[in-house]
Amino acid sequence: MFAHQGGWDEFLYAAVPIALIAGLLRLATTRARKQTASAPDQPVTDESD
Repeated sequence: MFAHQGGWDEFLYAAVPIALIAGLLRLATTRARKQTASAPDQPVTDESD
């Protein structure tokens, strides 16, 4: 794998997953806001039966 290069490789092991989760959370939030903004008059139904 990587040789120890002053700690930057260990930083990537933490930063990449955090950035990925933050990006997915932002994407989900954006989609949810667009969905609620486009159809505010439709009632929410529970179709779990």
